[in-house]
Amino acid sequence: MNALRVVRLLTWALVVVLAGVTGYIVWQGRQAGPQDVVGSGEAAVGGPFTLVDTNGRTITEKDLAGKPYAIFFGFTHCPDVCPTTLAELSVLMGEMGADAEKLNVVFVTVDPERDTPESLKSYLSSFSDKVIGLSGTEDQVADVVAKYRVYRRKVPTEGGDYTMDHTAAVFLMGADGRFRGTISYGEAQADALAKLQRLVAG
Repeated sequence: MNALRVVRLLTWALVVVLAGVTGYIVWQGRQAGPQDVVGSGEAAVGGPFTLVDTNGRTITEKDLAGKPYAIFFGFTHCPDVCPTTLAELSVLMGEMGADAEKLNVVFVTVDPERDTPESLKSYLSSFSDKVIGLSGTEDQVADVVAKYRVYRRKVPTEGGDYTMDHTAAVFLMGADGRFRGTISYGEAQADALAKLQRLVAG
């Protein structure tokens, strides 16, 4: 048997083996079927947390259960995004009328170093009294920030002070704690109102 024939036989043998392996993989895939594919199609946003409200009371995700909620992450020294967003949410709750009672609105600080429960209470007094302010230790805030996939970064400023860069969207969560969408910063008021109304309608 010459060398060329040996090469051809080995090549064909390899083709047969590959075809057999491919066929087995396809067969296994069909046996598994679509019922074995796991996935909810929902973004992984939210989860268990432990924080402190403006009265020093410990708050967890269980305290928000049973009502949908809009949750926003910011800080009391924020020059524009945070006060604007909180003012807009206050107006939207007013426009919702009685339906506003079916919704929790939560403000979580991304700056626990400065935002104590007491300072949060003073800051939020300028907005709707329905807004729940939450702070905590650095570890507690880092945990909830990570679970909501929020971006935050301390940015030094002149004079040794600092500001915070952070995600500006409002996260909309169902009564079951599942992510339902967002309200973007600067979104049209009518669109934001429609989103909140859909959220409370379930």
